[in-house]
Amino acid sequence: MKNSIDLNADIGEGTGTDKTLIEVITSASVACGGHAGDEETMRNCVRLAKEYGVVVGAHPGFPDKQNFGRKRLDMPNDDIAEEVEEQVTRLVRIGWEEGLPIRYVKLHGALGNMAAERDDLAMAIFEAVHSAYPSLAVLTIDNSAQVRAAEALDMKVVREAYADRAYDRKGMLVPRGEEGAILTRRADVLARCLLLAKRGEIVSREGRVLQTKARALCLHGDTPGAPIMANEVREALEQEGIVVESAFS
Repeated sequence: MKNSIDLNADIGEGTGTDKTLIEVITSASVACGGHAGDEETMRNCVRLAKEYGVVVGAHPGFPDKQNFGRKRLDMPNDDIAEEVEEQVTRLVRIGWEEGLPIRYVKLHGALGNMAAERDDLAMAIFEAVHSAYPSLAVLTIDNSAQVRAAEALDMKVVREAYADRAYDRKGMLVPRGEEGAILTRRADVLARCLLLAKRGEIVSREGRVLQTKARALCLHGDTPGAPIMANEVREALEQEGIVVESAFS
């Protein structure tokens, strides 16, 4: 059985790195106009992905561009679910028009973190998405409420780990406002990626070894040097005999 990993990035967020990332990654999560993006950026991302043979997923977040979707908003579950469905619909329509089907949904930022913690919120969101688009899979952090909700709805789940984010001892992401939350040293990111791909392990900031079933690695497009790092990560993985391919193919 081959050892493979999906190299993913969030794109369409105004970083100016979309094309250089698309040339390296295997799956792209496209901002759908909530935390970032608009009709033009979504269409450009879909066209780039089609050109380079990259699988596309929807990346909805809180409708809060001012805070880039990284501030927790107090909204009823039903309103959040409706917002997510509307954002996904925008990208699904563009994908249909451009001849590239949207394959999965990945929640962004504060919304993703909240849905990872709260079973009720995760279920409300994925019930809405699954009802509208039953073929969509879910890309999410492992060991979370999102996994439980998606599996309960019989949705395909691909577990994701973050190449450039620190984890706490429970396997959740360290909040961005805390020191050391973002990994920027090349050696740290490469070590994280290789350990996960080869052994299914992540080391928390406390030094605890966490077991994970994640088979997708995310590099944030707004992390400094993201395109260079993506190239180095892919090269390091392939040198170790790990196949880099989309988990949604």
